[in-house]
Amino acid sequence: MTAPTVLALRALGLGDLLVGVPALRALHRAFPEHRIVLAAPGELAALATWTGAVDEVLPTTGPCLPRPLARPDVAVNLHGAGPASHRALDAVRPHRRIGPARDDPGRPRWAGPGPELMADPAVHERERWCAVLRHHGVAADASDLRLALPPAAGRRGVTVVHPGAAFGAKRWPAPRFAAVVRALGRDGPVVVTGGAAEVDLARQVAGDTATVCAGATSPLELATLVAGAELVVCGDTGVAHLASAFGTPSVVLFGPVPPSRWGPPPGPHRVLTDAGSRRGEPFAATPDPALLAVGVDDVLRAAAQVRGARPAR
Repeated sequence: MTAPTVLALRALGLGDLLVGVPALRALHRAFPEHRIVLAAPGELAALATWTGAVDEVLPTTGPCLPRPLARPDVAVNLHGAGPASHRALDAVRPHRRIGPARDDPGRPRWAGPGPELMADPAVHERERWCAVLRHHGVAADASDLRLALPPAAGRRGVTVVHPGAAFGAKRWPAPRFAAVVRALGRDGPVVVTGGAAEVDLARQVAGDTATVCAGATSPLELATLVAGAELVVCGDTGVAHLASAFGTPSVVLFGPVPPSRWGPPPGPHRVLTDAGSRRGEPFAATPDPALLAVGVDDVLRAAAQVRGARPAR
């Protein structure tokens, strides 16, 4: 007999997957007889299953689902507050719906936490989705984010520097990253990471000091590198959430989005920003003033504070 299915939609990026791990684990515990299927980008499949909370990844881009799709027992909206994500899950006719509240005329009503919770910048993204599950009777712990180390975790002793970000508002200037790489390179090997579109940026930052891995790692390979690193320096990106998941010491630079919503948990992590100058436009083309207020010396001091402070596992 085929196991019933819990279909969870979170078709977003690497960091979104990682902050969703506590909610996915809660679903895995709450529905032990079900198969947990995550609708997410296909390139995240190996990492998603590595979390131990997902049985299968349904390759999905954005708030839509492929057709035809078998009717799930439970549909869980971990993607957004709707309406597009709600409609995508309504279309597969689930027997039960779990997600934020949404009253869409002519469609089934979603009953859950309202827009106040979903929009509150003081509520961390991990806690936001755990609160949605708790509203529906599913026990969820937002601190349950740690991942087991991969079998061959990274190059021990390296520093990982990740200068890229999806939008310019979150991108600290490349010359400042380059200065950080030169300074950190005096103490040990540095690896500069990034996506396929960030190879030129990575080379600019690396100079003659660091190794460039940009465009050459899958999400799981990147996770393996971060898991074994001595230090991670990056902006508010998925790499920061990998450092949180593995307890790797990190320095994370925040610009338009407050760390109260996306920052690391307590541990060997330092957040650098200037809340008083925050413009708060995450999709802007130029760096947020809260990010520009962070200097090279600020990053190097924070790096010295956390390097070597990996907690016991």
